[in-house]
Amino acid sequence: MHSFYINLLLLQENKVMKKAQEFILENKQRFLDELFNFLKIPSISADPQYKDEVKKAAEWVANNLKEAGAENIEVCETAGHPIVYGEKIIDKNLPTILVYGHYDVQPADPIELWDSPPFEPVVKKTDIHPDGAIFARGACDDKGQVFMHMKAFEAMMKTNSLPCNVKFMIEGEEEVGSPNLAIFIKEEKARLAADIIVISDTGIISKDTPSITTGLRGLSYVEVEVTGPNRDLHSGLYGGAVANPINILSDMISKLMDEDNKITIPGFYDKVEVVSEEERAEMARAPYDEEAYKDAIKINQVHGEKGYTTRERASIRPTLDVNGIWGGYIGEGAKTVLPSKANAKISMRLVPHQDPDEITELFSKYFKSLAPDSVTVKVNPHHGGYPVVTPIDSNGYIAASKAMEKSFNKKPIPLRSGGSIPIVALFEEVLGLKSVLMGFGLDSDAIHSPNENYGLFNFYKGIETIPYFFEEFTQLEK
Repeated sequence: MHSFYINLLLLQENKVMKKAQEFILENKQRFLDELFNFLKIPSISADPQYKDEVKKAAEWVANNLKEAGAENIEVCETAGHPIVYGEKIIDKNLPTILVYGHYDVQPADPIELWDSPPFEPVVKKTDIHPDGAIFARGACDDKGQVFMHMKAFEAMMKTNSLPCNVKFMIEGEEEVGSPNLAIFIKEEKARLAADIIVISDTGIISKDTPSITTGLRGLSYVEVEVTGPNRDLHSGLYGGAVANPINILSDMISKLMDEDNKITIPGFYDKVEVVSEEERAEMARAPYDEEAYKDAIKINQVHGEKGYTTRERASIRPTLDVNGIWGGYIGEGAKTVLPSKANAKISMRLVPHQDPDEITELFSKYFKSLAPDSVTVKVNPHHGGYPVVTPIDSNGYIAASKAMEKSFNKKPIPLRSGGSIPIVALFEEVLGLKSVLMGFGLDSDAIHSPNENYGLFNFYKGIETIPYFFEEFTQLEK
């Protein structure tokens, strides 16, 4: 008798969830139109001249959450850009899911490499997306993905099928390191109380092979400055007699890696997690075509640390990369100067057990030691974050796996990512909550690059999957 009533209850819940899925199908075009309006707002958090546009995006998110059925919505001011909060509490005895995402985007530079204007979204067919992809800055990272949650929530609200409580925390500073989020979550710890955090700022292996991200690398990001003479000098009068900061900086950077592409900073690898051969073998089971990988980004050969595969280099190993370098004259024509200064931005992706503050200190000490007495060196730390590994035996992961299996008709593969979402570790530290990294992007989406895009398949598949996640998580928590 007991099992009969359980089956009856599940049947009723399936009927309710079916209504939500029907609502999604009926409103696909409206969802896309609304996303286009969202993407048209150039909410670039890194550039102060876009401050008003970032605020406009925050207000747009708040209004859309209100129309979807959320309550107690607030555009929370911070020392930087606002954080949007909203909730729907249907029963305090039911589980609560906290949805995190961000509405800010990366700068669109270099603009000239975009095939269409970055803030004028269009749908175009591609080899990877024959059914079409949305091209715009923020299409995947993270406006398109956070918007999936807003529309899935609307579908559940409009069909009376929301199975548990939900809270939204959508920020505007993720692309600049979330400097004010830590303050906010500490001050609002009670309001943010939940059972799990779900984040869609990651991706899947392919449209045919779903996956759930179970690990993220940490980050140490610095800017370096090498200074020689007190002003730019004539390269004919002074060249060969005075140190050229660009030459010196280039030489210093070259010494940060050895011939095996291993980082030379003393102590850098002391705490690096050594992944077992068993786990490396499990990772190797995931579908991967290296020729397709090279062709997608038009390179002749892969490059990285000796002794590791391409996927391992991009997920379980730490890295060091120069993200930008400048100095001297870079305008049209010639100007024969010996520059006064040279600068570079450098990021280091970190793996479990590496401390970003400690790594920044090790870098700073070593980098300065590489400089000759003919120049002075400054190292300015920017932002960073700790690496994280999420458990695959938690209710959150199991619910995400079951939800994806329903929508993709295939069980997802657990997979570590090479990217960084520094606030995931912060959530666990301050709120005591684990996160589920259930994203739907692809490596080919060109996030942070010109022609960023997000497949229509992925966008709609995300909206379809999220209600299943709510349903499965609620059942597991019950």
